[in-house]
Amino acid sequence: MSIAPQSNSQSTSTDANVRSVLSEIDASIRFPALFFVIAAILWLLVGTGLTLITALQSYLPGFMSGCEFVTYGRLYPAATNAMLFGWGCNVIFAIGLWIMARLSLSPIRSGGLLIVAGLFWNFGLKVGILGILAGDLTGAEFLEIPAYATPLLLISYALIGAWGILAFRARQGQGVYVSQWYILAAFFWFPWIYMIAEFMVVWFPARGVVQSITSSWFAYSFQNLWLTPMALATAYYVIPKVIGRPIHSYTLALLGFVSLALLGSWTGMVQLIGGPIPVWISSVSIVAAVMMVVPVITVALNLYLSVKGERAVVWRSPALRFVMFGVLSYFFANMVGSLMAFRSVNVITHFTTFSIGQDQHLVYAFFSMVMFGGLYYMLPRLTKREWPSTRLIYCHFWGSAFGITIVVVSLIVGGWLAGNQMNDATLPFLDVVQNMLPWLQIRSIGVVCLAIGHLAFIINFLWMLFTTGYVRAKQGPTLLESGNQEGAA
Repeated sequence: MSIAPQSNSQSTSTDANVRSVLSEIDASIRFPALFFVIAAILWLLVGTGLTLITALQSYLPGFMSGCEFVTYGRLYPAATNAMLFGWGCNVIFAIGLWIMARLSLSPIRSGGLLIVAGLFWNFGLKVGILGILAGDLTGAEFLEIPAYATPLLLISYALIGAWGILAFRARQGQGVYVSQWYILAAFFWFPWIYMIAEFMVVWFPARGVVQSITSSWFAYSFQNLWLTPMALATAYYVIPKVIGRPIHSYTLALLGFVSLALLGSWTGMVQLIGGPIPVWISSVSIVAAVMMVVPVITVALNLYLSVKGERAVVWRSPALRFVMFGVLSYFFANMVGSLMAFRSVNVITHFTTFSIGQDQHLVYAFFSMVMFGGLYYMLPRLTKREWPSTRLIYCHFWGSAFGITIVVVSLIVGGWLAGNQMNDATLPFLDVVQNMLPWLQIRSIGVVCLAIGHLAFIINFLWMLFTTGYVRAKQGPTLLESGNQEGAA
């Protein structure tokens, strides 16, 4: 009869030790992580503002046309890079390094070095964005930052990525968690794809169509081998923590990881179907894009089964609410992406807003929503404070959910209709443009909803960061005091 109490006592002691270690880790990484979060939020604010202006300019070409620095051709790539390299990379550094440190059960060292690297990253990005606005941008998608700014980004990333790898090497124990697979792989993949693209497109441009091939390869690899792994690592970490049980299947997790690693970099040439490139290159990309259903279905099924039967917890937890919205978006966006790879579909969607809507579906509806969920889980544990306002959290979720849904649907549906009309030789092109205007106007409504959601999140974050002590004792929506969320890493 004394065995069970002894076992419970040992379990309680183990949980207490783990919580103590996690608390020490949170304290050691608090300032670097908060620095990256604040930087990400500032770039999110800049990117949202620029996106709203470009949304208006897409159907009001005279809007702010009196100044060359704010024309559509410069603002659109500036907004894209602010969201991808400003918001996206900074939030990746914050959440990815925090998860890596926690799963390694090892407090960080040299946190000041991370802040210095982050300062140089954001300074280099600022120089790059200003260069784009000044007209020094390149013509390659996602590579518009001028050549004089990118070396600073690479050097800064080398310091940040090296710290993440060293944190993994310092882990306690021999086990490697699913989230660590994705984070560690992404830390190696990003500099590989970015340096190759910079060398062959920006610094020492290759001849002929090789530039276009490399540019398209980078754009898709950036999504599949950088944004996607980091979002999936966050989902695989947050879901078991909030639910209080392990993921459904490590076999499915391994299959999803390996298949993404094998296929993720091969899908880029679908963007060049029908272009002046060897047919076999685009054919290989079509096969890879169709085969992407394997990691997508595997991951989505695994995460769904992990939360099956916990619908009330998913809805009650803001972290899970955002993460599961992102997981569903990951599934649907990649299903649409696989269909886009077929030549019979691509002939309609090519050169339309359909592909832009698809990018928004992956980059925001999947990646950004999952990372918002990661922030809702991480920040209370870093600051030892609860989120002050549940209403602002709901405003953020519904503003973002409705906003990105409106944006994606308007761009995809409008692009599909425009593609069919452009393939009709009897229809004047000006009529196609006129028919597209209502969809662009609807899109601007979605961007406004996104802006409202972002403002709600920023206000809530600043409120939590600078508030008085009462929020520390509040039992809020993220269940900071819940014991089952601070169990084994």
